[in-house]
Amino acid sequence: MEFNNIVPGMTYEREYIVEESDTASHFGNDKVPVFASPKLLSWIEGTAIGTVAPFLPDGWETVGTTFDFKHLAATPVGMKVRVVTELTEVNGKLLTFAVKAYDEVDKICEGTHGRAIIDLKKFLSCVNEKGKK
Repeated sequence: MEFNNIVPGMTYEREYIVEESDTASHFGNDKVPVFASPKLLSWIEGTAIGTVAPFLPDGWETVGTTFDFKHLAATPVGMKVRVVTELTEVNGKLLTFAVKAYDEVDKICEGTHGRAIIDLKKFLSCVNEKGKK
């Protein structure tokens, strides 16, 4: 299967608001009530998915493969965060995104994220077989 409509240069952005459940305190760093890197990673992933999901045929999805980002600045609860992804490389079914994130004051993140296009039925079948071992 070819994915000719998924090309470098595609961009997408999403805006979020940092809640208490998004903080480092919630992820085990009890004394640091600021936006947590694991949550940032999940927002990056969700935004990258949104970049290409509308262009995938039925039965095809993407899964994360690599993450390389710097969390540059702290963000307090209640502040907006804007995550921006740009598809920079398509190598068959492998996708590379440049990622950036901003709160209302600072650039808080930059890096790259890799995803792979998968046939969901085939992928889940392999995972289910692995689970039986």
